[in-house]
Amino acid sequence: QLQLVESGGGLVQPGGSLRLSCAASGFTLDYYTIGWFRQAPGKEREGVSCISSHSGTTIYADFVKGRFTISRDNAKNTVWLQMNSLEPEDTAVYYCAAEFYGSTCKARDFESWGQGTQVTVSS
Repeated sequence: QLQLVESGGGLVQPGGSLRLSCAASGFTLDYYTIGWFRQAPGKEREGVSCISSHSGTTIYADFVKGRFTISRDNAKNTVWLQMNSLEPEDTAVYYCAAEFYGSTCKARDFESWGQGTQVTVSS
């Protein structure tokens, strides 16, 4: 059974950093595009960053460019999202999702989702 588990969320002050992890089980990540998405209260889920299968091509939303970095280690079946220079506007539940040979970074195209991890940026 395909399963994704996020971890690494928490409370951090503005300007701080967090590293989110997405651990996969029940399947191998090699053939999957992995995306990070977030949803703040009262807002729609939005794409943050995606990394493609094999080539490792990355996509970033404009609002995180230069601050967040996505990476993957297929041998460890894990994808990370390094988040630096966090802002209060980054507060949201962050989800990772997987799509078999996915070619987009749009939430509607991803089939498998984790349960999410809360990130709160506040002083």
